[in-house]
Amino acid sequence: MPIKRAAYKQIRADRKKAFKNASGISAIKTATKKVNKIISSKNKDKIKSALRDFSSVVSKVAQKGIIHKKKGSRIISRMSKKAASLLK
Repeated sequence: MPIKRAAYKQIRADRKKAFKNASGISAIKTATKKVNKIISSKNKDKIKSALRDFSSVVSKVAQKGIIHKKKGSRIISRMSKKAASLLK
């Protein structure tokens, strides 16, 4: 157990950060599953809108620093490439 008051405060802050990080990662996973499901259904109209929503979620998470900005760009790029192969 911590002895100093600041250590208790740091524990509280760490819990908040962990919750925020977990929710961000979860949002990315959920959006990824949604886009993959729509890509497998091969509905071109829905693919575009789902990809736009996916890009938005990933960009927001990267902007907040939960994931690295370049990782966010890489994730978006890979999903866009996957969707583009069906849209042609």
